[in-house]
Order: sequence, then structure tokens, then C-alpha cells
Amino acid sequence: MKKRFLNSIRNSIKKQYPNYSKDKIDEIMYGVEGIYLMITKTIIIFLLAFILGIFKELLYLLIAFNFIRLFAFGMHANKSIICLVFSTLLFIGGAFLCKYVTLNKLVLYIFYLLAFIIITIFSPADTVKRPLINKKKRNKFKFLSIITTLIYFILTLFIKNNLIINSLIFGLIIECILISPLTYKIFKMPYKNYVNYGLNTFN
Repeated sequence: MKKRFLNSIRNSIKKQYPNYSKDKIDEIMYGVEGIYLMITKTIIIFLLAFILGIFKELLYLLIAFNFIRLFAFGMHANKSIICLVFSTLLFIGGAFLCKYVTLNKLVLYIFYLLAFIIITIFSPADTVKRPLINKKKRNKFKFLSIITTLIYFILTLFIKNNLIINSLIFGLIIECILISPLTYKIFKMPYKNYVNYGLNTFN
């Protein structure tokens, strides 16, 4: 179904814009495919969460995760099925933890300390398709990632709602997993792509 849908969009673009080059069409289709995968993946995960009775927990977790993801970035699987399975495991599992786990203060603070260290060292983590070649932007995103982590921690000190507390820390943990060099290595994806981009450009 995905292939048929994308082919129909490609053919429609060719008819509407016959002067577009193949590279231009490929660039448009890359964006279209990304939107398609995001929508289908989100529908599947939300439907599963609804069936399992963790819809609200998933929603809170996604909000916390996506906010830190804006600045820290992280790995994207290069195959849609891998992305779907990995995302489902992370977010459905995380939503269950948000609903059923209560962390004591010591464990919570240890998690925040580890998350702060990982975010400080490894963010922002780029991808092959989106290398962060501008050093000023990398520094800006690192700064914003660190500030966001600190804001999450400060909110945790004042908020009494266990779901929100869990969503903040587990959202951070998921992001730490996705920016870790180990995760990139497990999925056989290159890390620090801005370095490789510079080398390729020079060569």
C-alpha cells in the first residue's frame, strides 16, 4: 500500500510539474515519505495504546519526548519496519512505565544525573540525511538540550503528579537512548555525520 501510494504521488507531481528534475522530485518524495511514515506509525502506536488502556500516558510521554527531541535530535531508523517496531517498543513500554511505576526520589535524581551527562556529551546527535555541519548550530542545540533537561528536573521538584514526573524522565531516557553512540552502532548507522560530511566534501 505504501509503495502504491507513493508512486501515485510521484506520478501526480510529474504530471503537474513536468519541468521538475528527477532530483527535485526525489527531494519532494523524501518529505512525502517521511510524513506518510510519521502518520502511519503514529496511528498504529496510538491505536495500540488505546487498546492497552495507556492512551493518556502515551500522549504525555510523547509531549515530553518530542520537546527534548527538538534540540537533541537523535537516530532515525533507515527502514520503516525497524522504525515502527523500535518506536512501538520504546513508547508503548515507556507509557506502561509512566502508568504503573513510582520512582523514589533517589532513583529519580540518579536518572536525571545520568540523563544530564548523556545529553551534555552526546547531544545533538545528527543523521546521515541531516548532518549538523554548522558548529554554531550544534552548540546552540546542545545548550538548548541541556537547558531543557534542567527545566524537566526543576519541574519534577515542584510537580506532585506522578504521571507528569514519569513522562518527563522517561521522555528524557528515550531521547538518551536515541542519541547514544551505542544505539547508532547497534543499528549499524554512522555517528557524528557532520564529520563525515566535512571529509566527503573535502575529498
